[in-house]
This record gives sequence, structure tokens and C-alpha cells, in this order.
Amino acid sequence: MSPPFPTTLPCCSGSGKHEPRVVITGVGLVSSLGRDRESTWQAVRQGQRGMRWVKGIPELGSRAVIAAPVDLEPDFPGQLKPIPLARLAALEAVQDAQLNLQHLDPFEVGCCISGHMGDASHVALRLGRTELLPRKDFPWWQQWFPSSACEEVKRSLGLRGPSLVHQAACASGLADFHAAVRLLRSGQCRAVVAGAADALHPLFIAGFERLRVLAQAEDPQEACRPFDRRRCGFVMDEGAAVFVLERLEDALARGAKIYAEVLGGIMAAQAHHVTSMDMGSHALAEALRRLLHQTQLEPEQVDYINAHGTGTQQNDPAEVQGIRQALGKAASQVVLSSTKAQLGHLINAAGCVELAITVLALRDGFLPPTMNLTDPDPECDLNCLPLEGLPQRAQVALKLSVGFGGHVVAVALRRWNDPATGFAYPELPKAQAA
Repeated sequence: MSPPFPTTLPCCSGSGKHEPRVVITGVGLVSSLGRDRESTWQAVRQGQRGMRWVKGIPELGSRAVIAAPVDLEPDFPGQLKPIPLARLAALEAVQDAQLNLQHLDPFEVGCCISGHMGDASHVALRLGRTELLPRKDFPWWQQWFPSSACEEVKRSLGLRGPSLVHQAACASGLADFHAAVRLLRSGQCRAVVAGAADALHPLFIAGFERLRVLAQAEDPQEACRPFDRRRCGFVMDEGAAVFVLERLEDALARGAKIYAEVLGGIMAAQAHHVTSMDMGSHALAEALRRLLHQTQLEPEQVDYINAHGTGTQQNDPAEVQGIRQALGKAASQVVLSSTKAQLGHLINAAGCVELAITVLALRDGFLPPTMNLTDPDPECDLNCLPLEGLPQRAQVALKLSVGFGGHVVAVALRRWNDPATGFAYPELPKAQAA
């Protein structure tokens, strides 16, 4: 029996064609707060923070840095961390979706896992630094390319469909998610495993130290303070988030559990500077306007925004300004928060890990807090949900990512209201239904 609602949408290009509706049926999550989805989410709900002092990075000598690491030893000896992190999250996502890959054509299942830095340890040979060399049981040439994590997930799951890897700095993960949606809507895939993984790397740490964007504090758990007057930077983290995305008709046909519908996504560029932000927020505001137009959402329909919210001097007011420009008066009603104060900044994986938190927030009707926000900056004058989360059954949420180089990515989600919980299947927005 066909569902009592459309499983396709008019193409946003106005061509008259219809595209499949896309839904999230599986979520895998690994972070400094937990080795799986639910333990991480419960820690976020409770306001826990994963930051601590970290020593033992050879390139930094005896110095300690504030970071939020994931302990994978001795389970994955010798591997550059993004690879096992991606695999752990991907396996959890596929199991969560109860997706039997043996029943699908492997050439119709895609894989989009954003790139990491690649293992550059072998260059230590030229420096005579033997302590930096990779373990012999997992040689560098198997993890050298930025696509290594994606290739490992494809190999372990037996996927033969399109494979896409993006390098868009801190927006990489969300760019991969957006690309996965396009693969489904174009008809190239029936399902896509999409996400991102990243880990602490000495070169990243050194680079961000030189840029003076790493947070400093006596108590590492209070170092990152998004939207706070005393904010001084972010804390580097590691982890992974992976999703199973499917066409709505396929998910319904197999009786899959559905977390949320992907209403749309947008990518833009600031074209301003490699590391500095456009403080006028023109690109972010325009991207959000185009996303609302694409999804036929009114600004008043947006309940929650998971911000990029790095806790740096430039990012936070620029992001708030862009949201205000795009949503107008409705911005004062939206709830905004940043989970980087709890999870840290996962660089390539930041967008997907925070998108996973957003999906779970929609599922459970609980909006996560912005921890360490004790002295709100007047320039960040939205409802940034300081210190305590908010029980609210939000229906529409946006996730924003802004990366070095001017990359801007935004995704819109709508909670899936399953009839078993007493809610009707979601209707189309009025403009599309008409």
C-alpha cells in the first residue's frame, strides 16, 4: 500500500521534475564523551565536557595542550585515528539503520566520508625522528591519502557506488553529507553512507597555535566559551559521525526507523580570506536565505540552529549577524547553541558530529546547551541557551558549518513524526503542497 503522502518533491531548479525525498535512517557517533551514539548524546544532555590536558605529542616536547582525545588503544594499534574512528561510526550507523547491504546492489550504495590530513609520519625518515614512524603492522602507504578513511569504510562494507571526499576545512563533513543527499536525489544511489572523522595531529595543533585560535584556561573544561564575552578560542577534538541516508520510498518499503527528513542543503563561499572571516556575514546570510527558499521554509518555522560556534573572537558575532540578516525578526525566536564547548572542534568532522547531535535533539525533543556561556557577549544577542538544555519538541533545525578558506555549508532537517508516537506523517510545506 502506498504511503498517504508524496515520496518525491518538485526539483528546486523549477524544471518540473520530481526528486526523491531523503531521510536519515542510521546514526553512528564516536567522541571524547563516548564510544557510541547514545553514550555521547547522554553526556551532551548532561552538560559534560571532554576536554583535558594532553601530553606525549613528540613534536610539542614536554608541553601539554588542552584537547579532547578519544582513547582507541590497544584496539587499533598503528593506525592513524581517523580511519578506525570512521569505521566504528560507519558500522554503528549501518547496524542502527538495520540496513542489509547484501540485499542491495553494491553499485547503488555510495560512500561520502570527508578527508583527513593523511599520515605524514614517513617524512620523519628525512628528519631522523624514528619515534614518529608508523607501526609496521599498518604502514603509512595504506593511510597516506586524504581519502583513506573513505576507502576503508567502502572496503569494510563492500560498497561499490559513487565515492566522494571533500576538503573544505571545518565544513568538510557537512559538505559530504550534502553531496550524499545530491547522489540520492539524482537517482545515482538508493542509499549512501556519509560522514566524517578526524583526530588530533601535531601539524594541525602547531598551525592553530600560530594562528592564536586555541583556547587557554587553567581548567581545560572551561576553555571553550562560545558566544561568551571572555571567549578566547576553541579546543581541538577527535571523533567521527556517520549517517545512513536513503530515499524515503525505500526506507518506508523496508519499514526502517526514520530519524529525520533532509529538507535541503546549500554551499557557498565567502571569497574573502584564507583564515579571516567576512565580518559583514554576507555569504552566510545569503546561503541561509537560499536554503529557506529552496526548502520553502518561512523563517518562523525554524525552531533550532546548531551553530558553528567556535568560541573565537571573529566567528561568533559574524555567525549571529548572518543569522539575523537571513531570518529577520524571526531570529529573536529561534534557539541557537554550540556544542563545541562540550565536544571541542573536530575540524573536518565538526559538521557531521554536530549534525548527529542535532538529529538526536530532534528525536528526543531536547535542545543541547551552550556550556561555559556565563557572560554573554552583547554582539551575540540571540537565545544561545546558556548552561542548560531546553526540553522542546523542535520540528525544523538548521546546521551551519563555516570553514577556513571561506567555505559555508548549511543543512535543513525536519523531525520525522512517526504515527506510532501519536503524530501524523509530516506534511509538505504549503508552498510545495499547493
